[in-house]
Amino acid sequence: MTKITTRTWAELALLGLIWGGSFLAIRIALDEITALTSVAHRVFWAALALWIVVLLRRLPVPNSPRLWGAFLIMGLLNNAIPFSLMAWGQLHIETGLTAILNAATAIWGVLIAALFFTDERLTARRLAGVTLGFLGVATAIGLRNLETLDLRSLAQLAVIAGTVSYAVAGSWARATLKGVPPTVAAAGMLTGSTLMMVPLALVTDSPISFTLSPTTWAAIAYFSLISTALAYLLYYRLIAAAGAGNALLVTLLVAPVSILLGALFRDETLTPAAYAGFALLAIGLLILDGRVGHGFRKSLSA
Repeated sequence: MTKITTRTWAELALLGLIWGGSFLAIRIALDEITALTSVAHRVFWAALALWIVVLLRRLPVPNSPRLWGAFLIMGLLNNAIPFSLMAWGQLHIETGLTAILNAATAIWGVLIAALFFTDERLTARRLAGVTLGFLGVATAIGLRNLETLDLRSLAQLAVIAGTVSYAVAGSWARATLKGVPPTVAAAGMLTGSTLMMVPLALVTDSPISFTLSPTTWAAIAYFSLISTALAYLLYYRLIAAAGAGNALLVTLLVAPVSILLGALFRDETLTPAAYAGFALLAIGLLILDGRVGHGFRKSLSA
């Protein structure tokens, strides 16, 4: 496993703060705009920002129809579907709980990768991490709460569905975007999701108002330019410097930041079950990463 330097730890912490703040920013924007419009803003402005970076860095702009088709599907799986589901979910559940459930992305990612890639087999260690992760999700939600299927329950299921979409997107990217510069891939997929979300927002929320409060515009600027465009650049930098496994650690930093911000600015409180669920999820992620049970890795992987 790649050693994490002090600078990388600082960048991990920064990315955790950025992504943790995105849940609050989205919830603030939802006080004035709809979920679909918030997603349209998020992908449009982020795509614009990343294409500027692509041009400034003089990176090659793809012209292959096959690759643009892959970008379109990636934009659907990694942006349009999960962003929309989670934004709608945040209308009915706390920002902190959304962030906790969002951590399940890595758990689904392991399972889906095991289905499609022979080098991602589900070892005993991974199975242990996945099992603990699912137990954490079940604990955070409280399976008994799903019996009524009210708006709160549906919102939690929507967030979970969004994490599944994220995980499928990860496998799709591996299968179709190999060799594409990460910044170009991010700009391409955000362009694909923009082509879907802007017309959808226009149809459902027409006319889209641009006479928004300064607070809403600040929230939009944050979750589109900072927690999407800038965060993608920082995340890819972390992967290059420390490896994908170490970059996964940022998942454990996002939820606490979101919980704290939700409590400070939205007066949100979470149940003890939500915290217990996150603890189980965190242990599961650390097992997947290999940091827990390191001494037993050989026997678990047999």
